[in-house]
Amino acid sequence: MRLGLRSKVVLVALVLAVIPFVGWLHVQQMEALLRQNQEQALLATARSVATALSSRPDPLGLRPSEMDLTLKLLARAESRIWIVDQRHRLIALAGSLKSGEDEETLAPPPAPLDYTMRLIRPVTNRMLERPTNDFDDALPESEIVNPVAASALQGVAARRWRNSPDSRAVILSASYPVWAEDRVVAAVVAEETTNAIRSIANRALEQVVAVTLIAFLAGALALLAFASRLSIRLRRLRDEAEAAIDARGRVGKLLAGSQARDEIGDLSRSFSTVLERLGQYTSYLENMAGRLSHELRTPIAVVRSSLDNLKLQPLPPDANVYVARADDGLQRLTTILTRMSEATRLEQVVRSGERERFDARKCLQSYPEKKLEIEVPEQPVWVSGAPDLYAQMLDKLIANAMDFSTGDEPIRVRLSVKDGQAVLTVSNRGPRLPAAMAGKLFESMISIRKSDGTEPHLGLGLYIVRLIAEFHGGTAQAMDREDGSGVVVRVSAPLAA
Repeated sequence: MRLGLRSKVVLVALVLAVIPFVGWLHVQQMEALLRQNQEQALLATARSVATALSSRPDPLGLRPSEMDLTLKLLARAESRIWIVDQRHRLIALAGSLKSGEDEETLAPPPAPLDYTMRLIRPVTNRMLERPTNDFDDALPESEIVNPVAASALQGVAARRWRNSPDSRAVILSASYPVWAEDRVVAAVVAEETTNAIRSIANRALEQVVAVTLIAFLAGALALLAFASRLSIRLRRLRDEAEAAIDARGRVGKLLAGSQARDEIGDLSRSFSTVLERLGQYTSYLENMAGRLSHELRTPIAVVRSSLDNLKLQPLPPDANVYVARADDGLQRLTTILTRMSEATRLEQVVRSGERERFDARKCLQSYPEKKLEIEVPEQPVWVSGAPDLYAQMLDKLIANAMDFSTGDEPIRVRLSVKDGQAVLTVSNRGPRLPAAMAGKLFESMISIRKSDGTEPHLGLGLYIVRLIAEFHGGTAQAMDREDGSGVVVRVSAPLAA
């Protein structure tokens, strides 16, 4: 049978709740059985004394010393026996209700249980009524004619529970008639306290409390271990889910899927299924640009050749305007496809491109000084990667800076070495970065240029910069100048060993 996480916790809670109830019920049944056995044993004692006296020709003819000896021989330990005649006179009295032992003389339980009982005894002493030998066991005159003795004098054995005169003990009385031929001449009354039963019951209740405490401690440890295991499994699932998707949002490593037959196992398998489907859909989207570029080039070529043929034909003056518009639109569409293909090709190169050790300064030294202010160190700046990609990244940064540059101040391009990093910065004077675009400039299809209708802007330039920077193991950042006069784009890449 499969048990879920909640079912397991509920099962442990039910077991912990049932243990004290079952223990208490067992103690109550044990105490009732002990009281019943005490009643039967005490009545048997009274009957044995009465039978011994009834067997004599003169039941009440014994001397006091002989009567006391008979009572002591037949009496039970920790019991008191007295005899009253038909005139309600006390004839003999032997024994005592007080015990010379207390509950501590009982056999000790096993060591762990006994140690726990000693720890909780200060608490149980406040909850349990402890039996004591410090009670009034005097036999007042009124007790000689009590209902138990009166019933035996009528020829009927009787039993009765009563409190001691100071109500500090519970006393059980059992009576039996003494017969002389066919008449009752006296009544034998045997009495005992319930201290022994109370001691046994208290010890049993202490054991129940100790067992319950041990069970609760064991249950708490089990639940703690169970919760710790769940926490570990959830953290592992979280780590696997975070590692499954890289910084670019691509599904890399799929979850293995737990084989556990519980809710977390189901969640792990669901995550694995979702990531697999997401990976398939992401792959479909990534390949869509390449497929569209390939499929659209043929109809574009057909349209271009048709426009070229149309230009060779004599056309009305008004038609030339529409041909020019169609030619412009076709040129824009060709530019869009070229840039989409470039981004797709670059993504494929970044995934599987080969690396080499090159001097990053050479990528900057080929640029003309006009409108650029280039600063490079005298020592080589070795970087591990692809020089053509690094140069392409520089092209995108300079083109982006020129688009937003205002005034006659040249674009500042600087390459430096700092903290084991090759730091490339491109700075231009112009508007500051929009606050709403913070952290989004290097994402795909994000652009803050205002379209003038002549040049399409797909927002792929800085996205390509980020891809190339990550290919070289670095990062790309865009920030405002310290004086707020423009923007600085910084690309950091670790130096090659």
